[in-house]
Amino acid sequence: MSTKLIYPDTIVFDLDGTLIDSLPAIRVALNQVLSAEGIIKLTTEEVKEVVGFGAKWMINRVHEDFGQPIKPEKLKDLMDQYLNAYMENSVEYTLVYDGVYEVLAELKNAGVRMGICTNKPGLSTRPVLQSLKLDQFFGAIVTEDDVENRKPHRQHVLETIRAVKGDVSKSMFVGDSETDMAAAKNAGIPAICVTYGYCHVPYEDLEVKALLSDFHHLPEVLKKLQVSS
Repeated sequence: MSTKLIYPDTIVFDLDGTLIDSLPAIRVALNQVLSAEGIIKLTTEEVKEVVGFGAKWMINRVHEDFGQPIKPEKLKDLMDQYLNAYMENSVEYTLVYDGVYEVLAELKNAGVRMGICTNKPGLSTRPVLQSLKLDQFFGAIVTEDDVENRKPHRQHVLETIRAVKGDVSKSMFVGDSETDMAAAKNAGIPAICVTYGYCHVPYEDLEVKALLSDFHHLPEVLKKLQVSS
């Protein structure tokens, strides 16, 4: 049986909440910024509620929630502070989910084209992937800096597929949030949603091909979907 019958030609992966648990590192960095602004530190659950929409959105949202809206000219400074703090703590506080290394290696060995599609800035994405030795599996890493319209816009997903020289009609998206599932739908490709990430809506409200509670099981799920398609 050929590889193309076993797995999709191309798989687009989200990063945070899908491949890595970056919540602890994000919390440390965000709280450093908030403390300097006189805002109380957030709990892990509070940070989880604002993760998944990009750092700029997150910083804006938290300040608005505390009645301290940010002026545009100040946002860049706060972003710089956040990114610096994140980079200082990202390696120590970021975890790779169980099964990720093994599964990505299997998919790569099978000839699957893989790319990362993340709403994170490149500055806080590529160094982390390199330090965790995850970059070796991907033909492209497309961050919010690399596209005019990030997820959930289809451009972000389609650009990732283009960057790995994939076929849109033979592609699959794997992510953890409503933003990811909407991006996949907008790009016209099927999606699998992991259930251990940072989703903010009930899973039954999402349009997905499958839900995945354990990354180890991704190859099995992909094979079943290929057979049924």
